[in-house]
Formats: sequence, C-alpha cells, structure tokens
Amino acid sequence: MTTPNGILDFISEITWDDLPPQVRLQSKLCLLDLIGVGAGGASTKLSGIIRDYCALDMSGALPMMFDGRGASASGVALAGGMTIDALDGHDGFNPAKGHAGCGVLPALYGLTQELNDVTGKEFLLCLTLGYELACRTALAQHASVPDYHTSGAWVAVAVAGMAARLMRLDPAQTAHAMGIAEYHGPRSQMMRCIDHPTMLKDGSGWGAMCGVAAARLAAAGFTGAPALTLGTDHWQDLADRWLICEQYFKPYPVCRWAQAPIAAVLDLQQRHGFASQDITGLHIVSFHESVRLGAKRVKTTEEAQYSTSFPCALALVHGTILPEHVADAALNHPEVQRLSSILTMGEDASANSAFPNRRLARAEITLASGGHLKSDWLEPEWDPTAPPSQKDLKRKFFSYAVPALGRARSQAIHHAVETLDHGSNAQPLLDLLAQPIS
Repeated sequence: MTTPNGILDFISEITWDDLPPQVRLQSKLCLLDLIGVGAGGASTKLSGIIRDYCALDMSGALPMMFDGRGASASGVALAGGMTIDALDGHDGFNPAKGHAGCGVLPALYGLTQELNDVTGKEFLLCLTLGYELACRTALAQHASVPDYHTSGAWVAVAVAGMAARLMRLDPAQTAHAMGIAEYHGPRSQMMRCIDHPTMLKDGSGWGAMCGVAAARLAAAGFTGAPALTLGTDHWQDLADRWLICEQYFKPYPVCRWAQAPIAAVLDLQQRHGFASQDITGLHIVSFHESVRLGAKRVKTTEEAQYSTSFPCALALVHGTILPEHVADAALNHPEVQRLSSILTMGEDASANSAFPNRRLARAEITLASGGHLKSDWLEPEWDPTAPPSQKDLKRKFFSYAVPALGRARSQAIHHAVETLDHGSNAQPLLDLLAQPIS
C-alpha cells in the first residue's frame, strides 16, 4: 500500500517522461475537451455572473479564462471552474460520480500564469497529476461518508497537491496544503442540486478556489495536516494504474445520468426511422439517479442540463444535442416541450445495482400508428470501455469552440494543445485562453 509519504513523494518526483504514451495522449485529449466545454460555457449567464464577481471581489493581475480581466489566482480558479461547469459537457469518472478536470484545469491555468516559467510538458504533467489525485481522493471520500458530495469536495484536495508541486513546496507543506483543502473543501449536497437545479452545479469552481487557497496558506506556514483520505487503500496502485485513462467523455452537454436514456431513444429512432411528431408515448426505464433528474418543462439552462426528459426530447427532435439546444433562449421549442411533458420514467433494480460503474437505460416509444417500440439496455456513448476517437473529440471541440471563439482562434488553440509538450513554455496556450469570447 502506498503510504501518505509515498504519495507526497510521487507528487514532487513524477516527470513527463515517466508517463506511458497512452497517458500522455489522454492528457491532451482531456485538455482539449475541457477547453471546448469552457468556451461553450463562457456564454452562459452563470459564467458572466461569476466572472463579474471575481473581477470585483477577488481582484488581481491574472487574466481569467475567456475573459481577460484580472483576478487573483483563487479567483481565476473559481471563475474558470464554474465556467466549465456551466455547460455540462465535460469528462468524468464513473466510480466517483463526478468530474476531476473541470476544477483542476482552471486552477492550473491561473497558477501557471502567476509562475510564468512552466513548460508545456510540466503543464500537461500537472493536469495528469490533478486527475490522479482527484479521482483517488474521490473514492476515499465517498467510502468514508454516506452522503453524496459534489466534485468540489475532492477536487479541492487534488488542486492543493498539484499547486504544491507547481509552487515547489516541500513534503511537509504539501501535506498541510492537502489537509487544509480536505478540511475546508465544499462538501456540498449534490442531490439537492439534482432535485432543484440552479447555478450551484457540481461545486468544481469552489473546490478549485479552495485548493489554490490551501496551497498558498501552506506556503505561508498555515498548518492543516493530515489529509485523512491519503491514508486509505485507494492509493496502492498509484503510478501503475492511471485513472485519467478511465474517464468518460460526453457526446452531449447534459448530465451523464441522462445519456443512457438519450442513447436508447436515438437507437430506436435511427433503427425505425420515425419523426418526433409521430410519437404519442415515451417511457424510460433506468437507475434511480437518472429518474431523479425530473425537470420536464424547463425554464433555465441549468434545469435543461439536469433533466432526463428534456434532453431525450431534444435528441428526438434534433437528432443530437449541441450547446445551443440547451441555451436559455432555445428552451421554448414547442415540439421539444411536448415530448418532454409526456415522457414517463421508471426504475429498474438491475440498473440500480449496476450504478455507478455502469449507467443503463432502455426506452419504450408508442407511435401514432399504434406501433410500440422497445430498445435493448444501452449505456452512454464514449464510456472508457468504448472511448471516442481522436477525430470524435476534435469534432466536438470545434462544434463547441467555434461559435464562441471563432474558427481561427479555435484552430490556434487546437494546434497549441497538440504541440504543448514540444514547447519551452505553456504561455502561448494560456494567452489564447485568456482572450474574451467573441
């Protein structure tokens, strides 16, 4: 079993050259996907409010992602984490029921600008390190308490460890940083936001902010060790099993719990060729958490993203779901609202027992002609067991980034990510991310 001291040594000693080729590639894919989702999220009301807040109340000289105005390192982390989280299209880790990269990237982005001497390889390495620390902390935290915390609770600990490496803190300071973050991380109630969708989302921005603050406090001599999650058995295969390679990606910008039902309704539509207007009945059978995404007649993008019925309706009408389909201005589509309103849901014991490692759903659709269609049990697309291709993720990146950033800037970002491990400094990519959205 890896000891807490062994974990601290891993944080300070791991290098880019130590990473297997598959892990290096995955770090770039995760980075590109997060940037695309962040670009899409920057146009939301949520992102605008949080960036205004950070510019005013967390002022500093570091430019916020997709904004350019200055904030402190903690403010940049908060604003960026909530901006990515504003559009629920980012990657995630099934066993943790949450998201690592959403909070890790903006914290890394802000701290790298502050240090101003971070290589592209070190940037990618620290992103990878953040995923490893976050996912293992998540498993440890979820095993220690009965309630389901948002991702911010465990992202905070990971960001503190990653920040400690960037800031070259010694092992004792790193231990205190992670202990501070564990103690003060936002252990917020995820199912409350599922039942009542608002701009609170998954707590990732607050976790990123807390992790950065914890590292800076530890550097100043503030104490907070030990982080109890480092003393569990979830670290025993550290450096042998790379959890960044076990992330799922999302083909659609809505909660992962809705994506198996989406796959099921699209499977029926593609196999049988009916139009949405032909549907008179729509029933989904899935696991409990998917059923809890209960919003039908949504009024905000947050309600649309934390719904099962509304995204299923979107998919049946449009054949896919893009960021513009869940934007506030697009929510009153009459056919989408009709289908969402007639959709019913039921739980299945086998689907419940398979969760969270597998997310299963099947669909039943009744047509005006009297036909009754029933899908097989399906899982979401782009699971780690059947991942998207690089071409799939590139296509997704441009579909999210171009409307917000323009094609030329999107292409420049893509190139910067592709060549990041060849450059002497990560700053060219950061400069592209700092500019305001179009």
